[in-house]
Amino acid sequence: MDASLVELRGVGKSFGGPVGGAPVEVFAGVDLTLARGETLAVVGPSGSGKSTLLNLVGGLDQASSGEVLFEGELLADKNADQLAALRNEKIGFVFQSHHLLPQCSALENVLVPTLARSGRGAGEVEQRARALLDRVGLGSRMDHRPGLLSGGECQRVAFVRAWIHQPALIVADEPTGALDVDTADELSDLLIEWNREQGTALLVVTHSQRLAQRMERVLTLERGRLQPLGA
Repeated sequence: MDASLVELRGVGKSFGGPVGGAPVEVFAGVDLTLARGETLAVVGPSGSGKSTLLNLVGGLDQASSGEVLFEGELLADKNADQLAALRNEKIGFVFQSHHLLPQCSALENVLVPTLARSGRGAGEVEQRARALLDRVGLGSRMDHRPGLLSGGECQRVAFVRAWIHQPALIVADEPTGALDVDTADELSDLLIEWNREQGTALLVVTHSQRLAQRMERVLTLERGRLQPLGA
């Protein structure tokens, strides 16, 4: 198995332009290696392609050129079912908007990613979900639906949902962007704690310098180039 967890080799991404026009290039020739257990923040101006980069790493989109590898395997070689299985088993996603199902309780939302996976007993998974919700301060709120939770509580649920399968990688797109400073700091603490305890790699896109500075590496994506901050 490859020593790195994620590797991008000369990756480019373009989107279709106006009718009759040339494609719009977001970035080209991007190289990136993320080791197992490493924490990395990508910063840069809005519209620079940071979220697009996360989508490529997470197998939610395909590169226009170059290669994206996860655990040494090319994502381009995987079919839709294989990519879905990879995302379900190996990658956790956290977004600025929590994307919780409004009709489901906090506990049920956490368990949604487990519905497509067999092998571990349902009781064991639910016990883990309850323990994680209790750890993030939602032990008395796990039966509440999102409409009865605060924004910070909903984002805690989203964090636990991303961690329920103990993934190898968490990709987080502005995970604290909609939160007040104190709540953002608390959730940043959770990211770092779970990284250290479980060896989960973190790839975070953020405008928050407070969060970025807590990562082991910070890269900037601007004008189609990914490079160390300040280079």
